[in-house]
Amino acid sequence: VQLVESGGGLVQAGGSLRISCVVSGGRFSSATMGWYRQAPGKQREFVASITSGGSTNHADSVKGRFTISRDNAKNTVYLQMNILKPEDTAVYYCNWGYLWGQGTQVTVSS
Repeated sequence: VQLVESGGGLVQAGGSLRISCVVSGGRFSSATMGWYRQAPGKQREFVASITSGGSTNHADSVKGRFTISRDNAKNTVYLQMNILKPEDTAVYYCNWGYLWGQGTQVTVSS
């Protein structure tokens, strides 16, 4: 099973970005998928998760700004990020159980 993130980049504060994670192998439709992030000098932290049934959970720090979603036909999980803040700058990682992607860098300039 492989998790490959994409879509990161540089965006101004207040802007939006959508990152994606494509999963190859495994039964994606049965998986609870998550997004985590790690800023320089900080521990990796939970951002959002989505169950196989579509139930979602978002960290308080991103609630109302970020939305996790999935497309089982494409084996892809998304993170739509709106009203981005400089403190959202981090490497964002896709997660499935003990599996992690390589991460995608999101940088928000002030």
